[in-house]
Amino acid sequence: MSMAVLLLLGLQVAAEGRRNRCFFNRTQEFCVCYNLSEETAGSIIQCLPAAVVEFWGGDLEKYTAFPIEDLDDSIIDTLGSLIIQKIIIGNVLVPEVLLARVLRFFSYTHVRELAFDSCVFQGTGDWSGMDGQDLPIRSLSFHNVTCAPLTGHEPAFSSLGRWLGTLEELAVTSSHVTSLPCAIGRLLRALRSLSLAHNSLGDGSLAPAFCQGAFPQLQQLSLHHNNLSSYHGVCEGVGLLPQLQHLDLSHNELRAGPSSSCHWPPSLQHFNLSSTGLDEVPAPLPPHLQVLDMSHNHLHAVDISLSSMRKIFLNQNLLQAVPSIRNYPMLDTLHLDNNSISELPRAEVKLLGRLQDMAVAGNPFSCSCSGAGGLQALAAMGHLGQGWPGDYRCHSPAQYQGWQVAQVPVSVLHCDPAAVVAPLCVALALLAGAGA
Repeated sequence: MSMAVLLLLGLQVAAEGRRNRCFFNRTQEFCVCYNLSEETAGSIIQCLPAAVVEFWGGDLEKYTAFPIEDLDDSIIDTLGSLIIQKIIIGNVLVPEVLLARVLRFFSYTHVRELAFDSCVFQGTGDWSGMDGQDLPIRSLSFHNVTCAPLTGHEPAFSSLGRWLGTLEELAVTSSHVTSLPCAIGRLLRALRSLSLAHNSLGDGSLAPAFCQGAFPQLQQLSLHHNNLSSYHGVCEGVGLLPQLQHLDLSHNELRAGPSSSCHWPPSLQHFNLSSTGLDEVPAPLPPHLQVLDMSHNHLHAVDISLSSMRKIFLNQNLLQAVPSIRNYPMLDTLHLDNNSISELPRAEVKLLGRLQDMAVAGNPFSCSCSGAGGLQALAAMGHLGQGWPGDYRCHSPAQYQGWQVAQVPVSVLHCDPAAVVAPLCVALALLAGAGA
């Protein structure tokens, strides 16, 4: 096998306690290679039946100047016969000049996913050889990588434009990203999923990245664990994404501020604002929102009027009452675990009974009639799922403190005298009329 293919599939690795070879798991069609060298590269033959191959560690610098020629027909046929779908490269220093020369050989494979984990990209490569080149890779990810700032690399992006225009998934996570050039977004014409989680993006980073014409097909955007602080700034920053459906802003310390006139993309349906430090529901919300996650915040009350809402997650807040669901005709899921709710009002129980998934575990329930009876009624209808009955316990009155709510006796005569007295009065009136 030529050196070009060795560089493509076999990276030198230094892994403590591992022999210099590849290990194949036949059941999972998974192969991992450690510490490959020219002498031990023969063990890579074990990976030929694998669907996923990992290469970890090593030093590729000594191959930077090695001549890499075009492949002959037999090697091209061999690459085309492999079933490898995903390649993971980790703990390695990657000279960009070498990567630029080797990447084009992926066009002969069926690899659809390429991932770099804990790598350092060094230098600048000549990407002109990739101009107009097609690759089968549709998913590209970088986790915990170090490289030069993306701004200023526009010529390289231009040479990769034909391939980048077909990429569907991109993740650049835990890599200290502070900005994303507008030019990248305009090249990623088919991208549907973008994750920039665990980076250093600030409020001023979004508008330049998501500029006019960038990411025209983007549906899922993950920005959790960044340095975002302005709710309205994010609204303005992503307002030009015409197909956006899922937005994750969790684990950013957001400030809502007064309601503004910013416009969320009308397509936005799933919104994650969990663990953002909010003490009120911000406005405006996306107009056609279906799923809202505001768990792990500091909400004392919730008042939302969006008839399109289907699922609301409000667990781990400071709510003292169940929000009315009268304004949510489409709602099927409501999670209120670990708040400060003591009981379910009888009027709300009837409405909550139409939900498919209701969760109120971990609240300090008052096991009076309405407190225990309402929960028991919902459980009997099959609406209380995970957590029932063990995580539903009485906080008061004293005689039931610590009891499971399910074990509290609820007497109809004691809890709802009208339910017994009214029918009894009607019966007596009928008997009296018959006697007359």
